[in-house]
Formats: sequence, structure tokens, C-alpha cells
Amino acid sequence: MIKLIKPYISFDEVEKEFREIFESGWFTKGKFVEAFREEIKIYTGAKYSYLATSATTALTVCLKILKIGEGDEVIVSDFSFPATANVVEDVGARPIFADVDKATFNMLPEELEKKITKKTKAVIFVDALGNPSGIHEISEICKKYRIPLIEDAACSIGSSENSVRCGNIADLTCFSFHPRKLLTTGEGGAITTNNPAYAKILDVKLNHGSILVDGKFDFVDVGYNYRLPELQAVMGIKQLKKLDQIVRERNKVKDRYVDLLNPLGFKAQAVSADVLHNIQSLVFVVPDEVDRDNLILKLKKNNVETTLGTYCLSGCTYFKNKYQDIQVNSQYLNAKTLTLPCYDGLDFTFVKEGILRSL
Repeated sequence: MIKLIKPYISFDEVEKEFREIFESGWFTKGKFVEAFREEIKIYTGAKYSYLATSATTALTVCLKILKIGEGDEVIVSDFSFPATANVVEDVGARPIFADVDKATFNMLPEELEKKITKKTKAVIFVDALGNPSGIHEISEICKKYRIPLIEDAACSIGSSENSVRCGNIADLTCFSFHPRKLLTTGEGGAITTNNPAYAKILDVKLNHGSILVDGKFDFVDVGYNYRLPELQAVMGIKQLKKLDQIVRERNKVKDRYVDLLNPLGFKAQAVSADVLHNIQSLVFVVPDEVDRDNLILKLKKNNVETTLGTYCLSGCTYFKNKYQDIQVNSQYLNAKTLTLPCYDGLDFTFVKEGILRSL
């Protein structure tokens, strides 16, 4: 089976540190967690960074920081994994779905402005499949209306726009380190911010709501245990050191795909001229005459793992039944996008033979 992605980490790379952790018995809140936090801060350019158990828990904490709850609205990019909207539902607020650009797959600025109301308490911009194209324009709109911007950067560690890395653009940024990501810790996530007020709250919220007073803990707020363990932090540190190289390699793979698939009518996800895309997922829009789902099944029979791009949130059964507000472009992309295997050393024979045979 040609897999979608292979992890950029091996046991040999972490064996020494893993042994050290086991021998010390210090599995949490240790030096590797603090080192990983610091490395993320340096890499992104953000002033503050925090680790979490996933991008989902990270997004939830960010909504809590902004005191978003019942009666509030949060505008979200409609083409994303359901977690983006689930966290809004979970705090009792309403997700307002903003349609996306059919080329970049990202939130359209005109759709955002059209949906801002007095109830809007935040905007969640999704770097679709690692692509931050347009985030600075969205940020300017949020500043204009004085609405906090949360960047769902679950896929975009290593990406940038205007030479500014994801994690150093929005008011709050949330990363994922899931196994499908370029940097994986098995499960895991991170939050970055440049806002000292938000950082002060995160210090408390991510420590069970506690502060240290005269050597004793005082619990001054509702908090959480969303800690990343030491073992996972080691994995993160190792991969972050080679992330830029990984991004360069994946862009070369994308260029090869484009050369092969453009003549067949496949269109790669577009990125702005000022964007470095980490190619977290390599996604094409299939030709109009091609049944994407059938193509996925045929490629599977040829031992090639593929999947859809991602989801039209407003078209998912739960949100469709509750809000009946399906976004047209997102719905189109839900049906017509295809994610293809992407990693260094990929044998492209399957593109010439498997895809051609499947069309």
C-alpha cells in the first residue's frame, strides 16, 4: 500500500532521550516539555507558546479565554475538519459558516464581512490543509471590527504568509501534532500568542486553574489538564529541527505531481505568491467529469491510499440539520477534492498507471 504520509521520525532518533526519561521517572512537566515550548516559540516567532493534548483542546481553551458562550457567534471557515465547529458548539455558542475560495480553499473576506453581527465574538480562520493564503487580509478585517482572530493552524506548522510564520499572525493560534501532520507527537497540540493578557490566562487555565502563592497552589479559576508528556515532547523537538527541510522536500513532490496531473485536468490547491505552503496534505480538485469517490475506491484497489480533501462543515449531518446553511463553494470542494500520497522518495508510477487506469 502506498500510504498518504509517512512519519518523519524514527525510534533511533529518540531512543537516548526516551531512556533518560524512563530512568528518571519524570514523565510530565519536565525539561523536554519546556524545551519544546521554547523551540516552538523561537520557530514561529511568537512571544508565548503552550502545549496541549490536541488542536481541539487548544481551540477550546482559546474560546474559554475569550469568554465565549451561550448566545455568542463565532464565524468559522466552512471547509475544515469538524473539530473547528465542534469546539464552538461545545461552549454553547453558534458557529457561523463562511464560504471559502474554490482555489485556495480558505475563507473569503467578503463572506466574513457579510456575516459579522453584534453577536460575533471571534473568527476562526482555517489554514486549509496547511495553506495560510489570505490570513493577513482576514486579520485586517478582524482588527477593523475589533474581533479576536483565532487561527486554526492544525495543519500549518512550517507555513507562512508575507514571510511571517503561522503562529505569529493571529491573536491566538492552535497547532496539531496528530499522526497525519508533518510534525507528529502521536497526539498533541500547541497554542501561540503575542498577547500578554492571553498568556497570563493560559498560564492559569493550563495548570488546573492554579497559581503559586508562598510556595503553595491556590486555585483561582477553572482549569484543565491538557498536558503533553515528556516522551511526546522529545518527538516534537526532533522533528522541528528538520521541519524546513521536510517542507522543501514536500514542495518538490507537489511540483512533480503538478507536471503529471495538470495535463489530465487536475488542479492543485492554489497558494498566494507570498505564501510558503508546507503541503501538509497534497490536494487536487478533480476534473468535472471524474467521480472523486469512485476514483478513491479504484486507487485503493491498486494499493494507493487516498482520501477526500476535507469536509464542508455546513453540509455535515449535524450542522445541516441544525442550521440549514450549506455553503456552495465548500460543498463543491467536499465532493471534488482528492488528497494524494506525499513524501520524499515517492514512486510516481502509480500516478501514470493507477490514476490513468482509474479515470
